[in-house]
Amino acid sequence: MASRIANAAKGIRFSSSVSANAANPWLAERAAMKEHAGPAAETWRKISIYVAIPAIVAASANAYNLWAKHQAHLEHERHEGHEATKYPYMRLRSKAFPWGDDSLFFNPAVNM
Repeated sequence: MASRIANAAKGIRFSSSVSANAANPWLAERAAMKEHAGPAAETWRKISIYVAIPAIVAASANAYNLWAKHQAHLEHERHEGHEATKYPYMRLRSKAFPWGDDSLFFNPAVNM
């Protein structure tokens, strides 16, 4: 660390620059790629801003509307008192569960 600080004080650079190594073909190719990538990056930035963000907002609004309709439907069913049909082939038990008559994950507010 001390040698780096001493070299910096002398004016010795740790990394190359394009102006110092203009004859280097790798640096020239890298600069050309950077110039070529600029317009493509700008295009994708505009697509992200003007297409992707409005699409996410529209999809979020649609999901919220569907969720609200579903919640209204569930509230309607809760007040209506929908009774499930008890078929003879459902909920057959040869012996009782150790925790009671219903299954372990039974929720009387949701299950029939």
